[in-house]
Amino acid sequence: MLRVTKLADYGIVLMTQFASYRESQTHNARDLAAEVRLPLPMVSKILKVLAREGLLVSHRGTRGGYSLARAADGITVADIIRALEGPIAVTECTDKVNGDCDLERVCPVRSNWHRINEAIREALEKITLAEMRRPFPPGLVKLTDPRSVRTFHA
Repeated sequence: MLRVTKLADYGIVLMTQFASYRESQTHNARDLAAEVRLPLPMVSKILKVLAREGLLVSHRGTRGGYSLARAADGITVADIIRALEGPIAVTECTDKVNGDCDLERVCPVRSNWHRINEAIREALEKITLAEMRRPFPPGLVKLTDPRSVRTFHA
């Protein structure tokens, strides 16, 4: 099963919450955890990583907290996943680290995995936080290709 990790999923939820606020507003981990209904320790951990990776800015003091490091339309889902998980890779041979796979040199499908990985990465790069905070638009995804639908006559 190809799946986004819980850490990345929660990071996207938190960053989308930030995108729903006014740009310069700061929010602390406790309030964010309550708003998105996630455990405070998990939220604190994610916020620290996102700040360290430059997607959030940490503000100290009594009114401290976190805010987006740049505008919501300048942060992509891919940015968040990379910050929390590292390179986007669907297989070991697509993560840019040589030697992870014993079959790497002789794999007959390696180039196709690279194509698939690139398509997924490009799709994630096109979706911004500004888009994530809005409801999913109807008709965005077509589940069938009209060219592949066959009509059968009895």
